[in-house]
Amino acid sequence: MTITSPVLPASTNSPVPAGKQNFTFPLKGSDQDTLSSDKASDHPSGLSQAQLSEFARELDELRDEILADLGKDDAAYIRRIISIQRRLEVAGRISLFAGVLPPFWLAGVAMLGTAKILENMEIGHNILHGQWDWMRDPDIHSSTWEWDNTCPADQWKHSHNYMHHMWTNVIGKDRDVGYGILRMSDDQPWSRWVLTQPAIATMLAFLFEWGVALHDVEIENLFKAQVDKQVTVTKLKGIARKVRGQVLKDYVAFPALAGPFWAQVLTGNLAANLIRNLWSFTIIFCGHFPDGAKHFTEQDLVDETRGGWYARQVMGSANLDGGKLFHIMSGNLSHQIEHHIFPDMPSNRYSQIAPRVREICERHGISYTTGPLGRQFGQVVRRIFRLALPGKANSSPRVI
Repeated sequence: MTITSPVLPASTNSPVPAGKQNFTFPLKGSDQDTLSSDKASDHPSGLSQAQLSEFARELDELRDEILADLGKDDAAYIRRIISIQRRLEVAGRISLFAGVLPPFWLAGVAMLGTAKILENMEIGHNILHGQWDWMRDPDIHSSTWEWDNTCPADQWKHSHNYMHHMWTNVIGKDRDVGYGILRMSDDQPWSRWVLTQPAIATMLAFLFEWGVALHDVEIENLFKAQVDKQVTVTKLKGIARKVRGQVLKDYVAFPALAGPFWAQVLTGNLAANLIRNLWSFTIIFCGHFPDGAKHFTEQDLVDETRGGWYARQVMGSANLDGGKLFHIMSGNLSHQIEHHIFPDMPSNRYSQIAPRVREICERHGISYTTGPLGRQFGQVVRRIFRLALPGKANSSPRVI
């Protein structure tokens, strides 16, 4: 028995090699040969092969229906969000130039922080997933977009789009489970340094974009023999170039343009980046680490099929309840389940399909986790503190 994944090479309109940078949607129909009977499976969901096949068929039909319906209204949506984000950024930066007056500084920070959240969450993250590639607009395409973040887009597409989305919540394969520095599952080993993880998690939250920048480098494995040092050096050079541009923009160029008011602009930019970091950390951690979100072992991947992949994505993710503005500000990652089963579907469609996805999951007996932000974040914080101690945490479920 071997660990497999139901994946094909990248589509012809993707410039990114499969398995290198971009997640490639599992092969449609790949379950048909292996999941055509009521034979029991070893999948963590407990569903039979036939049940998993039917689960995949229903989700495939939903996906096809939505993708066939994409059109000018969807294109207008992302262009409108980009326009709003850019106007907010300009207004925020202008306001910070008058930041010697506290109301202007506060307004500037609020507008610039909101612009950075929109750019990273609803715009950059989703464009880099290829959600808008169908528009064939070279300015809004996963192969050309570079986001307002210290992490280079190509490295993000490998660590996030491929490694995380392919192996969601699989211990030992999905490095988003703890980001290499936190113990977020009972199946991760405990050591004395883990006692410090509440402080480390707090630091990660404040410096989240910098943690993301180093994520694909796998710093914790840097001195292990199996790591290709040349590849690591190349990645670090790419990060250095991106960091240099970000630092020059926010902490040198714009403060310099403000002349005698440089300090207000510098501190305002710092505060806006801090707001973005804290918000991103909160939304992302609430998507995979509250009660109800399952973790998996590599054994669970053996002979995994399309239906099994769908089920694992649902079981390993969690949604957040909220209104339209909240969903937009979260990059629609408040619909984390829908995003994980359809990562290349435009994010504005997630709220439309969420009730139907939930109904399909509940009818097939697959857990669908959702809840308010405050409660989910409280569960994440509790997990961080509990797993800092040796032993197992009952609130950190593992699929066996």
